[in-house]
Amino acid sequence: MRTIKTILFAGLVLVNSSLFAQENTGNQVIIKATDKHEDIIRKAANVRPSTRQLRWQQLELTAFFHFGVNTFTNREWGDGKEDPKIFNPTKLDARQWVRTMKEAGFKQVILTAKHHDGFCLWPSKFTEHSVKNSTWKGGKGDVVKEVAAACKEYKIGFGVYLSPWDRNHKDYGDSKIYNEYFVNQLTELLSNYGKVDEVWFDGANGTGPNGKKPVYDFANWYKLIRKLQPSATIAVMGPDVRWVGTESGYGRETEWSVLPADENMLKAIADNSQKEVAFVPAGDKMGEDLGSRSKILNAKGLVWYPAETDVSIRDGWFYHPEQDNKVKTPEKLMDIYFSSVGRNGVLLLNVPPDKNGLISESDIKTLKDWSFLRNELFAENIAKQASLKASNGNNVNSILDGSQNTYYVASPKDTTATINLTFSKPVEFDVLSLQENIAIGQRVEKFVLEYKDGEDWKTITQGTTIGYKRLLRFISVKAREVRLRILSSRLNPTIAELGLYKSK
Repeated sequence: MRTIKTILFAGLVLVNSSLFAQENTGNQVIIKATDKHEDIIRKAANVRPSTRQLRWQQLELTAFFHFGVNTFTNREWGDGKEDPKIFNPTKLDARQWVRTMKEAGFKQVILTAKHHDGFCLWPSKFTEHSVKNSTWKGGKGDVVKEVAAACKEYKIGFGVYLSPWDRNHKDYGDSKIYNEYFVNQLTELLSNYGKVDEVWFDGANGTGPNGKKPVYDFANWYKLIRKLQPSATIAVMGPDVRWVGTESGYGRETEWSVLPADENMLKAIADNSQKEVAFVPAGDKMGEDLGSRSKILNAKGLVWYPAETDVSIRDGWFYHPEQDNKVKTPEKLMDIYFSSVGRNGVLLLNVPPDKNGLISESDIKTLKDWSFLRNELFAENIAKQASLKASNGNNVNSILDGSQNTYYVASPKDTTATINLTFSKPVEFDVLSLQENIAIGQRVEKFVLEYKDGEDWKTITQGTTIGYKRLLRFISVKAREVRLRILSSRLNPTIAELGLYKSK
């Protein structure tokens, strides 16, 4: 759980300096002083996600489990002075947690292994402030172990959140001592629970007993993760995924995954003796425009840095019984889905277990009803009834095959394209779904969907970026001829999927 005030957008990215000699290095690229406008745009279009970033984006829905001593004190932030004995979830059932999320369509969960209060949900050897001194299971329990086992059973991704801020640790504020402690705890989590698919940090940084704030050693933390869990995504204070900038669940109307990188990168790679460097994606991470042409043309480098959009199913991040009647409605969650996953992001939805160690019935009902709404809406792609024709390019029929691995691609020199859909009879729809093939980059800058009314083409809806997925809702239209026009693209556009749907 975070607030804007406690997030520090360091977002370091570990890269290999030798790679920058190449023009396109995968998920990062350097911009040379001699590069012309068209060179920069071409480079931006060719920056693409790493294997771990692509897997993460395809998850679409991930869940947070905020659980700990705060659950028993009915607080959002603990002060680290809590008696571990208060932690006693007598009916804890991690299988119920994971099963609930799996049935709701989620592909990965993240457990708050340690929040700001410093209480550890596993029996850490490096602190007494943990489950080993709780009443639960006579101090023999391990929540991390149970959640990891449930994830393995239900074949769902497993992640851990380890708060950098620790209000219990006596040496918090001493950078050297505390960073060693943090590495020890991180090593435990990454070594004893099987595969970890995501490691999640925020930037919360408080003042320690010595009156100082520690300087977090993110670079070494990242190296440790890459060593022990090389396939794990590191978010949101990390190199793989950034925070969208709000906890509302709503992403930007224009969301670029390719962002500018600042001069720290160039300074670091200038030292040829360095094998590994770190850099910070530049600029305001909470502005409405992070990656448009105006932002990247003066950049020193570019990096693939996609957005995670987080929100809690309740007003709070930890469970509070008085919020049982304030759970977000299925309709609200659907709106959030359109505004997160449908805006080139991944949704991280927090669902907090209660004092018994169970997901509450009110939360489960909302999740089931929301899942039903999604499944009902996207059950039938009306566009599959159409015959397709593209103004240029190849493989236009692949946009209806349900696979992100096949795609339409416009002719090499074209940055615009038109795809016509002709139906045997008028069809009615009110939702558009578009997906680019981001495995080769994000390109589309502007598009419009139109229908033919007599001899005239009229606008249904329009947008800017597509990225992994773009979802748009509009007033219901009935038409026999429809067309998608890509009005602007950084290179020849690619479309992996197109869908038209009708709300029930």
